[in-house]
Amino acid sequence: MSIRVLIVEDSPIALTILKRILDSSPDIEIVGTASTGQEGLALIPTSQPDVICTDFFMPIMNGLEFTAQVMVEYPRPILVVSASVQEDDTHRIFQLLEAGAVDILPKPKAGLDAENMLLKQALINKVKVLSGVKVFKKKQPSANRQIRRQTSVSASVHNNHKILAVGASTGGPLALQNLFNNLPRHFPLPIVCVQHISQGFLQGLLDWLGATSKLSIRIALAGERPEPGTIYFPPERQHLTLDHRGRFVYSQAIPGDGHCPSVTTLFSSVAQVYGRKAIGVLLSGMGRDGADGMKAIADAGGMTIAQDEATSVVFGMPKEAIALGAASQVLPMDAIAPAVLQLVDQESRYSTK
Repeated sequence: MSIRVLIVEDSPIALTILKRILDSSPDIEIVGTASTGQEGLALIPTSQPDVICTDFFMPIMNGLEFTAQVMVEYPRPILVVSASVQEDDTHRIFQLLEAGAVDILPKPKAGLDAENMLLKQALINKVKVLSGVKVFKKKQPSANRQIRRQTSVSASVHNNHKILAVGASTGGPLALQNLFNNLPRHFPLPIVCVQHISQGFLQGLLDWLGATSKLSIRIALAGERPEPGTIYFPPERQHLTLDHRGRFVYSQAIPGDGHCPSVTTLFSSVAQVYGRKAIGVLLSGMGRDGADGMKAIADAGGMTIAQDEATSVVFGMPKEAIALGAASQVLPMDAIAPAVLQLVDQESRYSTK
């Protein structure tokens, strides 16, 4: 059965390009097009799309208003297809994720250059992944729910942990926001993080996360040591690792699990440098990047936490780590920050409010 797609885009040129790309896949059927959010909303009951692709800037009803209305009236997986984030547009684009959109992708340009061919395949792949996202959970389950633990991995809570490593992909931005917002200003560990995100959106993601987090969030610099209370991301198209002295190193080696930056590449390096003093957290995401890296942290004696299926937008990466026996704990999203704080023995000393 074909994946039914509704496109909401006010630019005739962009609409033509999107239609041409999606029509090239035998698994995708375009069931409607609209030039405003208002038109798109009216089409949903009759077209019954599996996935909606929308721009942000549109007349009458923009992408944010449209997304919010869709999630109230006709919940569907929404892919934001927009121009790369400009400084003034940062919060606008990522507000769409807060409103319920699942992922973002740069708007393809006219022409068939190599970069555009990659965007073409990325668009088709994302639509296919999003077609399997059926339920949106605006309220996460309570942290008081029963915690399921993996008995195949054990780690002491008295390891004197020195670093927190985090990996995420599809559905990850909101999960990261949840995690980072619930860590205190004086969190005693450095945090290193990989989030799979389309080129051009990284700085926008960091600015958006930084607007609500109590911690400093920035791109890691080659040669510097990670400092407590700071969240570090690799630059676009660069792997981030640590050398034997604990300093950041960039590389452009073959992407781990097809991704650059790779979660597994980062996690494996953290395991090698920090061993049992590392904490690894793997959040919502498609594929299996991070699973082998989390296993490396677990094998080194570190503590590992995987987001559970119920609160993951896409239960791919955490599922693969759990299948490897790499997850010390499997937790709902709201329980992950409290679990991390308990591991570093800070809950009684710092408030997350």
